[in-house]
Amino acid sequence: MTRLRRLVALGAIGALVAVGLTTQAHAADPNILANPGFESGLAGWTCTAGSGSTVSAPVHGGSAALRALPTDADTAQCSQTVAVTPGSAYTLSGYVQGNYVFIGATGTGGTDPSTWTSATAYQPLSTTFTTGPSTTSVTVWVHGWYSQGAYHADDLALVGPSGGGTTDTPPSAPGTPTASNVTSTSLTLNWTAATDDHGIQNYDVHRGATRIATVTGTTFNDTGLTAGTTYTYTVTARDTANQTGPSSGVLTVATSGTGGGGGGSGTVKLGYFADWGVYGRQYFPKNIETSGSASKINTINYAFGNVTNGQCAVGDAYADYQMTYTAANSVDGTADTWDQPVAGAINQLRQLKRLHPGLKVIWSFGGWTWSGGFPQAAANPTAFATSCYNLVEDPRWADVFDGIDIDWEYPNACGLSCDTSGAAAFKNLMSALRARFGTGLVTAAITGDGSAGGKIDAADYAGAAQYVDWYNVMTYDYFGAWNAQGPTAPHSPLTSYSGIPQAGFNSDAAIQKLKAKGVPANKMNLGIGFYGRGWTGVTQAAPGGTATGAAAGTYEQGIEDYKVLKTKCPATGTVAGTAYGHCGSDWWSYDTPSTIAGKMAYAKTQGLKGAFFWEFSGDTGNGELVTALSNGLG
Repeated sequence: MTRLRRLVALGAIGALVAVGLTTQAHAADPNILANPGFESGLAGWTCTAGSGSTVSAPVHGGSAALRALPTDADTAQCSQTVAVTPGSAYTLSGYVQGNYVFIGATGTGGTDPSTWTSATAYQPLSTTFTTGPSTTSVTVWVHGWYSQGAYHADDLALVGPSGGGTTDTPPSAPGTPTASNVTSTSLTLNWTAATDDHGIQNYDVHRGATRIATVTGTTFNDTGLTAGTTYTYTVTARDTANQTGPSSGVLTVATSGTGGGGGGSGTVKLGYFADWGVYGRQYFPKNIETSGSASKINTINYAFGNVTNGQCAVGDAYADYQMTYTAANSVDGTADTWDQPVAGAINQLRQLKRLHPGLKVIWSFGGWTWSGGFPQAAANPTAFATSCYNLVEDPRWADVFDGIDIDWEYPNACGLSCDTSGAAAFKNLMSALRARFGTGLVTAAITGDGSAGGKIDAADYAGAAQYVDWYNVMTYDYFGAWNAQGPTAPHSPLTSYSGIPQAGFNSDAAIQKLKAKGVPANKMNLGIGFYGRGWTGVTQAAPGGTATGAAAGTYEQGIEDYKVLKTKCPATGTVAGTAYGHCGSDWWSYDTPSTIAGKMAYAKTQGLKGAFFWEFSGDTGNGELVTALSNGLG
């Protein structure tokens, strides 16, 4: 067959396998393949032309996988013949990686199934068939395609009733594992043995959904873990007939330590990443790495998920997980493929976490624009919490996110829209989230309004504090060109000052008021804006001058990134712990490395948990504001 004809045939096969069978194997049936994960080399398998071997990487689960190399004359098929029961439904599945990788079965006595995919990382494949009325064996196979490079396969399974005319009961579930010798990076698992009518061969140990080991005893030492991180474990038994039984109960255990400060008792150094920044701003997760900022913070809030119909929802599917990154703008320098299930910023954050194992990523929901959905969510907090958990812990990206952040602007008060849910609504919402997320991170961005009768007074932030790991107190945006004629005033004053337009509109007023209401200092982070707010038509250099409107900004009138302002309108003075600049007829206020250092000293003096900022793209290319924040907190 010429290569051209082979490619034509490949297209025909793709069309045929799109028509699948619908009969399913019974969920309780065992995997009847021998050596399905290639942990025993190629035992039980036959590969054409000596094309197959086992490797230790890449693997999907356990410690081994199949690698086979097609040639111009051979597809590198590896197969196994197995006894089956006539007239029965079977599901064939496995995980494969490579260009044009197929799995299928022959000799089924009916329509022989096959399916294929192309993938740069392990992807699942599955197909079904029903054996003919006299079929007692079938041959299952996996192969690549002519001259398409090596492929890998792992954790193959043929699920259905075993053949041979004998009855062999699968093993029982092992006991729920327990943990001992727990450190910041390792722990020891122990479980009681499963039982089987013919004997136990070994046990598969799973961390989350991934098989991490196959052992013959009832103990396993897991290493290389991340400090201050919660893990789940289950164990399944395999008998001497290669049948796997039901899973054990789930063990949930947290390693000791603080994971670099993202939770526990450590200092929080947190930055927001805005998903829409990948468009006009062309700011990608890679920039967090190349600026040097990734090694200086320990938590990223990913903004924003939507709140709609009483549920958490994806905010921008394209930016979040559909946009394919080029090698040039990806964190690890590898281009995405068109068919990978999760691309976008979420996958890039996954790559960033691989470079910085202690880094926490929290999915933030709401924000100024989408806070209008919270009143409906607050009407049924339990249902809302369940929807959020199901989204954040979706298997496609559960490894990326360490928890949830709620940015409700504002409970029982007005932001873009007004809420009348009552003072207890926020507390009830956070209680439901904590109950659903368990030991995962649960945080919230809250108002910095320290005025008498202001937004802090409108909701029970003290009562809700018991349910959160921390609050991000939004101590910025106090003043701006929404008051077009001024008076000019710094948008993020640390303290009050003579002539401040509104009493209580400063960071210290908010922190002291929250403390007085019972919010622990070590559950509050001080907020920093990586941008400035400004007016035009201003003649007075000092704060308090009149204006004619908002100063011009790159993306929005009256607001500009620090990286632009530092040269466009350098600081000409400071007031109340922040900076301002008067340049021509424009007047801008913003924080600089120097004022951030002062604010971090304040945070430490007040016993705060740490600090956070909005948002990464406002900083310089070498991350000078992040550096100031990180150095200031120590």
